[in-house]
Amino acid sequence: MILDSRLEFADAVALSTAGTGLRLVAGSQVDTGTVERDFGVSDSLWFVVQVDTAVVGTSSTVAFILASDATEAIAIDGTATIHYESAAIAEATLVAGYQLAVKMPMELPVYERFLGVLIRVGAAALSAGKINAFLTHDVSRLKHYNDGI
Repeated sequence: MILDSRLEFADAVALSTAGTGLRLVAGSQVDTGTVERDFGVSDSLWFVVQVDTAVVGTSSTVAFILASDATEAIAIDGTATIHYESAAIAEATLVAGYQLAVKMPMELPVYERFLGVLIRVGAAALSAGKINAFLTHDVSRLKHYNDGI
């Protein structure tokens, strides 16, 4: 998998939250330029979230969201355009090495200038956990399995 630092939202960014609900991941936003973008003409582009350090909460869930907005501070008040939202993933599933990879949605609405990652935390606050999040043209499907001996 080839990573472009300009298409990276988070590099071992902490997911600790003070509460539940929608939160902006404190990482970077991708600036697509001054014109709204239609990524539909590109080759397959993937939105990838990898758990770097296990997510810890109190039986909480996390949903990962790819959103765009006209401003760099992606709004969590409903004005951001949501392009993808994962199902709520149990905190116990979000162990180091977990990976979510989805083809970047190409249908309308058109992407606004800034792309970013939001999370939706359910049930309880998160006390630990770090993620990597980025866009890439190729996704590593490598899986490691326990020794069968």
